[in-house]
Amino acid sequence: MSPGEPGRLRTGSLRWRVTAAVMVLLVALLLVLSVTVDRVLRSRTEGQLEQRLLDRVAVAQALADQVSAQDLVDRIGGEGVSVRLTTGDGEVLTAGPQAAAPSPSATPGGPAPKPGPAAPDRVRRSGDVYSVERRLPVGELVLTTDAGGLRQTLSQVRVVLALSSLGVLVLAALLVGLLTGRLLRPLDTMTTTARSIAAGDRGRRLRPDPPDTELGRMAGAFDDMLDAVEGAEGRARAAEARVRDFVLEAAHELRTPLAGVQASAEALLLGHPGREERERLLAGVVRESQRAGRLADDLLLMARIDRGVELERGPVDLRLLAEDVAATATRRPGAAVSVGSAHGPSVVEADADRVTQVLTNLVDNARRATGPDGRVRLEVGPGGRVVVADDGPGVPAADRERIFERLVRLDAARSRDRGGAGLGLPIARGLARAHGGDLRLLDTGTGAAFELTLP
Repeated sequence: MSPGEPGRLRTGSLRWRVTAAVMVLLVALLLVLSVTVDRVLRSRTEGQLEQRLLDRVAVAQALADQVSAQDLVDRIGGEGVSVRLTTGDGEVLTAGPQAAAPSPSATPGGPAPKPGPAAPDRVRRSGDVYSVERRLPVGELVLTTDAGGLRQTLSQVRVVLALSSLGVLVLAALLVGLLTGRLLRPLDTMTTTARSIAAGDRGRRLRPDPPDTELGRMAGAFDDMLDAVEGAEGRARAAEARVRDFVLEAAHELRTPLAGVQASAEALLLGHPGREERERLLAGVVRESQRAGRLADDLLLMARIDRGVELERGPVDLRLLAEDVAATATRRPGAAVSVGSAHGPSVVEADADRVTQVLTNLVDNARRATGPDGRVRLEVGPGGRVVVADDGPGVPAADRERIFERLVRLDAARSRDRGGAGLGLPIARGLARAHGGDLRLLDTGTGAAFELTLP
């Protein structure tokens, strides 16, 4: 898988990523701030220059009829403002730094313009020179000012902003690196914990505090994953132990009938038994071989159930099926078997042979537990429910789930002439769950009652 393909986790340095992202953001913010400050300062200063000229024009308009032309020029000139007044008789009066060239509207030696109606004041700009003209009763007034000093000041401000921004970026880079290291310390803790767990310390956990933050949720998910992994590891070990025990028990169960077959065969082969003894030995061979065959069939069926047994589903009437199982059981000596049913439909989609196998196993177990004088009853209820109950000694509370484990037999059924190898109930539950149902032991207080439910 190439680095660009989906599914591969990019593991670049998170510290450098965060630092770079913060620095790019700071550069953008400082750039916006510098441009904004520059434009605002330039607009404000230019507006102030224009307003200064307009204010001087207003003052000249107010003083034009009250003072002489020279006095007027002297009063409104200065502070960076140059004044040029061309009187009606062609005289030119000036004051201030004289930054502007003579106005084209007033030519020296030419006829002076006649006073007319006042035109709206408008500031003109030529390079760094701002000027405004105004026709007064005493003549043509021209005010000018030079913005060169303003440009120089703005340039100095730009330099100061650039140096300040550079200093802020350097300081921010150092602080962000230090703060990022502290903020990412929980990730280092997680890394250390994960490596210690991989080394064998399975009990270590992060236990985030508080657990509702981003890192807290991630650490909580990490702990949950470790719990799941540890639980799966424990279940795997337990399953391995069960498989090992199962193999040992199966070998032990197979060894007994095979040993009987071997002993009987050796006695027939090496000895010269009489007719009765030979028939007894041959019957023992047949009996033990049948027992070994049944055990092998049960082991094979358990393997198929674990792998996924194939079912031939079809409509099955549980009431009729229970009656057939009871009729077959009553033809053999032992406890009496009866069938009862509640009102309602009892037809389900199931494998008739497998359901018969489950009910037969439950009935045979109940008859062995109750003895020849006991009673076994099958209750068929609606919704795919069948209960097989007996009046025997029941099952101890500690063994209610243990009886469904493989090759487990209760103490009362340890003798092989009365009980099987301990695979009947596990097979019955496996077949029930293969149908999508279940088999469980009910707590009735007296006897034992197994409930089979089918969907």
